[in-house]
Amino acid sequence: MIRYKKLGYVALNVTDVNKSAEFYRDIVGLELVELVPNEIAYFRCSYDHHNLVLYPAQQPGLKRVAFEVEDANQLELAIDRISKAGLKWQEVDDLEIKTLHQSRTVRFSEPKSGVTFELYDGIKQFETPFTSKPINSKPVNITQLGHAVLEVEDKDFDGILQFLTEIMNFKISDVSGDQIGWAWLRAFPNPLHHSFAINRGKEQKLNHISFQIEAIDDLGISQKRLIENNVPIVFGPGRHAPSGSLFLYYLDPDGLTLEYSQGMEEFPEEDPRNPRVLQPTLETLDVWGGTPDPRFGSVGKIG
Repeated sequence: MIRYKKLGYVALNVTDVNKSAEFYRDIVGLELVELVPNEIAYFRCSYDHHNLVLYPAQQPGLKRVAFEVEDANQLELAIDRISKAGLKWQEVDDLEIKTLHQSRTVRFSEPKSGVTFELYDGIKQFETPFTSKPINSKPVNITQLGHAVLEVEDKDFDGILQFLTEIMNFKISDVSGDQIGWAWLRAFPNPLHHSFAINRGKEQKLNHISFQIEAIDDLGISQKRLIENNVPIVFGPGRHAPSGSLFLYYLDPDGLTLEYSQGMEEFPEEDPRNPRVLQPTLETLDVWGGTPDPRFGSVGKIG
């Protein structure tokens, strides 16, 4: 049974690293740790060396999703489970590990979605806390990287969900519909209602990534900043029924969907409540009755 600390970081492909780096620093409010112009950018919203990494690519989307496991023994257990499932995995070489400031790191791909997962058992910690310093605006108090969500093809949904629960040991917090349309998953024993989720759709792609914020006021401050900087808001503010979170979705320069999320149900490690089967309606996604813009989740090539 693999045990996780948390969703560690998400790596995104962007068409212009320099332009996107400015956006994630000045608009999203992440701390830029390192920028190699036109090549790579590292950001943090915690004590970790990075929680977001940007790479250059012709098409914007998801490069990989990385989870930190509890310790070296858990990484060995994960490798054993992956191997027994018949999947090939690779050890990240010493040079890249040094660049990432991580301990031992392995990667493998989920075969149906094509998503690259990364597992590691440690990462460089900063002595100073993360601070948000957006331009010409009050800071938004980002507390952590929240979650990543994938859209997957209808025919592959059940197989991918089985992989995530049986091989990755993610636990289902809630689903929507008797024929599951959404599955919200927590990286056990991390208490967050979901660190990862999948929804049934027409293709394999990134739906969105989310950053947790501290208070309702942060949601208002962020909305004001997005409007003032002509950033498209594509859903919200609203409230999700599954996690109870307040949300605000918006687009980065490539059209990738990002979320600010405030408040989330947390699960105890022992005797958690049973997963609920929620109605597959818009009211489940937003109890306030909002409707997402068609651009929501529309961009996000995997690979």
